[in-house]
Amino acid sequence: MRYHFEKPPIYLSMYGQRYICDHPAYDRCTLYEHDGRGLAVIQQRFDPVTKSTCWTEIDDWLTDPLYLHPGFRAFFDSRAAEGADGLYPTVTIRQIMWALKMKPIPKQPWETVFDHSPI
Repeated sequence: MRYHFEKPPIYLSMYGQRYICDHPAYDRCTLYEHDGRGLAVIQQRFDPVTKSTCWTEIDDWLTDPLYLHPGFRAFFDSRAAEGADGLYPTVTIRQIMWALKMKPIPKQPWETVFDHSPI
């Protein structure tokens, strides 16, 4: 039994788009958009050279499993909103995976988390 969501050997990335914005916490995200409303999803990355982390778009192999999940539409409808100054409501990859009851991706020791408040 798998305890974590694992990268498949073959994948497509048809849903979600890379979105560049001027958010205080990140400058790139994966944006899911429908009828003028959007939801940004971010994932934390580690730079071993500078020993720092940053928030960016999610891995390409995660975009389709999220979007095609049976609970995604309800989650999207509850969180998505129209963009204000080019910014959309944001969730982390872990928040959305837990909300959809998907097995999470493995947690890295350098990861930080946002609490349950909006990002």
